Amino acid sequence: MSMMQEFKQFAMRGNVIDMAVGIVIGTAFGRIVSSFVSDVIMPPIGMLVGGVDFSELLYTLQQATEETAAVTINYGLFIKTIIDFIIIAFAIFMVIKGINNMKRKEEEKPAAPPAPPKQEVLLEEIRDLLKTK
Repeated sequence: MSMMQEFKQFAMRGNVIDMAVGIVIGTAFGRIVSSFVSDVIMPPIGMLVGGVDFSELLYTLQQATEETAAVTINYGLFIKTIIDFIIIAFAIFMVIKGINNMKRKEEEKPAAPPAPPKQEVLLEEIRDLLKTK
């Protein structure tokens, strides 16, 4: 088998395609959450804290000069990123919790009764044959 055929077989497996779809959806979800945090959550929090724009919260280590840019620690953006992470982690937790609940319900379903032993089956067949005669 050539390397291209082997790669094609690998790439066309269901798991790889499912993973690719998951990554694309996850990336889009991350962007939505980032926008939600930046545009919906952070403005009211900034207003409650005293009209602070978190994207402008920073600590300057070195001032900008004509030759170099300023060196800053952008802790406001870090706070926003932490909030993004918490929201995404909570959403993933809820999805996993739902999947686990569905799995538990499937496991709790009663199993079919076990098949009777061969001796009983043979005896029932003999009984049924005797009834027909």
